[in-house]
Amino acid sequence: MGYAQELRRRMSTFNNFAVSFTIISILSGCLTVFYFGMTNGGPAVITLGWPFVGIMVTLVGLAMAEVCSSYPTAGGLYYWAAKLGGANGAGWSWFTGWFNLLGQVAITAGIDFGLSFFVDFVLNLWFSYPTTPIAIIAVYAVVLFTHGLLNTFGVGLVAMLNDISVWWHLVGVAVIVTVLFLIPKNHNSVSYVFTHFENQTGFSFPLAGGYVFLTGLLNAQYTFTGYDASAHMTEETNNAAIAGPRGIVWSIIISLIAGWVLLIGVTSAIVPSNYANEFAGYVAAPGVIFIDALGKGWATFLLLIVIGAQFYCGMSSVTANSRMVYAFSRDGAVPGSQFWHKINARTRTPTNSIWFAAVGAFILGLPYLWNPTAYSAVTSIAVIGLYIAYGIPILLRRLAGARFQQGPWNLRQWSAPVGWIAVIWIAFIAILFILPQAAPGNTLTTFNYAPVAVGVVLLYSGAYWFLSARNWFKGPKVQGSADELARIEAELAAHG
Repeated sequence: MGYAQELRRRMSTFNNFAVSFTIISILSGCLTVFYFGMTNGGPAVITLGWPFVGIMVTLVGLAMAEVCSSYPTAGGLYYWAAKLGGANGAGWSWFTGWFNLLGQVAITAGIDFGLSFFVDFVLNLWFSYPTTPIAIIAVYAVVLFTHGLLNTFGVGLVAMLNDISVWWHLVGVAVIVTVLFLIPKNHNSVSYVFTHFENQTGFSFPLAGGYVFLTGLLNAQYTFTGYDASAHMTEETNNAAIAGPRGIVWSIIISLIAGWVLLIGVTSAIVPSNYANEFAGYVAAPGVIFIDALGKGWATFLLLIVIGAQFYCGMSSVTANSRMVYAFSRDGAVPGSQFWHKINARTRTPTNSIWFAAVGAFILGLPYLWNPTAYSAVTSIAVIGLYIAYGIPILLRRLAGARFQQGPWNLRQWSAPVGWIAVIWIAFIAILFILPQAAPGNTLTTFNYAPVAVGVVLLYSGAYWFLSARNWFKGPKVQGSADELARIEAELAAHG
């Protein structure tokens, strides 16, 4: 690909899959936005929306995997856009990279912010720790700092923890569903779990039910994000042209199956007579459901399983986020690029980019101090930013036609229909999730600030491009001759 091998290849196919599976994290995504499904559609959108969104996301993942097989580099999406964009490749690469950067920072914020709510909930049960916004932000800062430290120690430690995470998630789902099936005396009927509709949004205009149901799909769509991590980790993965695509696709499929089982189990444990109090638990609503169904003892046990999964998830998100910052900076696209793409000679990890990811996520979570609905905006930003970045190279791959050179993992005759359906779905959700999610949508406490964040990035990257970057940014850079690349790699190897 024209890059020196600065990052050490020590990840297997399973390691690569584990990163994406951990970032999707059904125990994080499904449960941290469970409250949103309860208000925007109720059990019907939670249980029926999940397989529908999961199938659409599988098509997106298949289309991405095919491109990943041809271009297995840490730059991932924006590198693909440069290669597929032809004469305008640099411009496509620039905007893909900035949307990917926005989405990566937002997904890290969403994961660790969600973890902070659950940690705060348990600390409140144990020690009466306050549940005020400032108290939750304090937990959030500690979580991000911890994940920054873990990633600084090196990819070997992160890879080992990711392997543990896969089994933690799968066994954790089995334990939670089993406990929810065996312990509670009462369970909701099949009809309630799959067809009961709730509209707690404040919308009451004609046909509001359909609109509310569609906005409720954020519950599933947010969870199915971050699987591009397998692409970002390809420079650290053996047999990357096969392992990267497999990591993308299998992380989605296994999450689809296990996540549906989890959501059915939790939805069956909802206490209808206490529904309002349960969704009032906000991000920690599943904790209230667990207490109502099981009592504090069992509820605390299940919450610790969830918190462990969320911790692994946030750690992996910082990993993938930092590799994207590293790769984008390596090509000069981020202000201060020389600083952000430095590699720590001892750990062979992009330490500065790791802390860029952590601090950026912290800043994105700060609006919660004055906007109680900020978390749903963060999740919307993650979906919009990431999926626009996913969609651009998929669209360019379709437009490239015969110019695209397929890698060893490809879709053969299914490439065109899968790719076009993926593009249409991405365009639909990018519009859907910038719309108001509660009524009235123009107050400080209900405003969806996702379009503001997306607009700021679009205006900044657009102005930067037309005023300056188009004159010097040429897309992903080839760093030199084969001899020069070998010299760089030899110098890095000498440091360990």
